[in-house]
Amino acid sequence: MKWFYIDESVTDGERRKGPYSIVEIREFVKQGQIKEETLVWRSGEENWKTWKDFVAEEIHDKAREDAEREELLQNTIKALEEAIESDKLKIRRFAGFFTRAVAFIVDNLILGIAGGIVLFILGSFGLVEIDAIQEAASNYVKNPMSNEAITQLVEAPGMATFLSIWTVIQTIYFIVFHAIFSATPGKMLVHIHVETHSGERLTWLSSIARYLCSVLTQFTMVFYGLGYIIVCIDPKRRALHDWIARTFVVYDEKIKIKESSEEEQEN
Repeated sequence: MKWFYIDESVTDGERRKGPYSIVEIREFVKQGQIKEETLVWRSGEENWKTWKDFVAEEIHDKAREDAEREELLQNTIKALEEAIESDKLKIRRFAGFFTRAVAFIVDNLILGIAGGIVLFILGSFGLVEIDAIQEAASNYVKNPMSNEAITQLVEAPGMATFLSIWTVIQTIYFIVFHAIFSATPGKMLVHIHVETHSGERLTWLSSIARYLCSVLTQFTMVFYGLGYIIVCIDPKRRALHDWIARTFVVYDEKIKIKESSEEEQEN
């Protein structure tokens, strides 16, 4: 930006001096060459003004800019505080392998009890031969890699009926609890739950989709449980079915960014 000023000391000839930079103009002011009443013009202005008027405008503009910046800062702080209160700026803590394993064990204990009750009821009505199933189960536990033991267990009288009912119970168990509470009793016990990739609660549809994907993960048990083991190496602690269903298993309590910042300042 180019600046000019009228040199009042010149009585004959060109009185307009310039062009100068603002740094040079301010230096002239310090030296007394430009006074408050000196007429000054800069590129972009329509008319000449006294240096005093330019200074007044500059102060006014700076005060306005400071006020606008302060208003913007306050609005930003307010928006951040509202976002923090509404959980939008809280850090999710992903549940690790062992926490999820505990939840898995608890859920299967519950399902095991339910299976025992179903087996007892079926046995009472003569739909299964409990003694035959117990014997087959005992042989399987002794040698789980034996094809003969597996065949004996699967073909035990009434076993097909029991497995069908137990599969339905297991399906309902996982789908219903995840759809309504976002967590099974096992997960509730260790204070974790399932969320979608966007941090929302599971819907009935997403709960069903995740369960179907988990069936695929169960099949990886023949590959040393690879579908579950990847939880240990994934930064977001996802099992295979979480990857496919785009879900996360997280702790119930989240870390507030605001609280973290305050702790860092205290330290």
